[in-house]
Amino acid sequence: MVLESFLDQPIVVALAVLALGLIVGFIVGRINEELLRAAGVSEAVEGTPFERSAQSLGTSTVKIVARLSSWFIYGIALLTAIHIAELFPAEAYWQTIVTFVPQLFVAVLVVLIGFVAADKAELATSEYLRGVKLPEVSILPRIVKYSVLYVAFLIALAQVGVYVMPLLILLTVYTLGLVIVGAFAFKDFLISSAVGIYLLLNQPYSIGDEVEIGERTGIVQEVDLFVTKIESESEEHVIPNRVVFEDGFARVRR
Repeated sequence: MVLESFLDQPIVVALAVLALGLIVGFIVGRINEELLRAAGVSEAVEGTPFERSAQSLGTSTVKIVARLSSWFIYGIALLTAIHIAELFPAEAYWQTIVTFVPQLFVAVLVVLIGFVAADKAELATSEYLRGVKLPEVSILPRIVKYSVLYVAFLIALAQVGVYVMPLLILLTVYTLGLVIVGAFAFKDFLISSAVGIYLLLNQPYSIGDEVEIGERTGIVQEVDLFVTKIESESEEHVIPNRVVFEDGFARVRR
């Protein structure tokens, strides 16, 4: 009778629920970690700044994402234990917690995915624009990265019930600003690409021709969408295609 009376105590049941939640959370976290590794997530985030930061703290992106599920279960177990133990007799509070915790879990997950996606987008943009020798282009990867991060934070804030309409308006203004500023800042980039299309389609000169562009004379080594590379006896010139358009060119006949 004494044992049954002891086991019926709310605090004992609460401790049992908490212990069960800790065990289940640990097992689920380990299973999710194995599933993420099997899906190739560790290779996908390898080398990103977020992964390097995680490794400096003795963990990894995969472990952080996997442990989110564990922390979620730990939190639910703790809140359930508190409710069973009747430490806070507030049903409205419990209802709020039950609604808020899943939203917070999703918001944190969105932020983590946003960091990884932003790093990958920056690397992909840098790789794509590697051959472009125009100085204005160097800022594009950073713009892409922070744009992805902004959208991720926007989604995360919306998940936890933050009123994001002003941030959406700010995003719209930001996008319009990029378009307007980009039209001026990257006009040389646009002109070079347009001239590059003309040069590639019409081929007024080709690799191996000796040409004079402005004050530079040399043998054409490469013609791409943005630049023309010519080489003289002692120098190699990388000339934006807009310069070809503005200064004109002449093929040298020997």
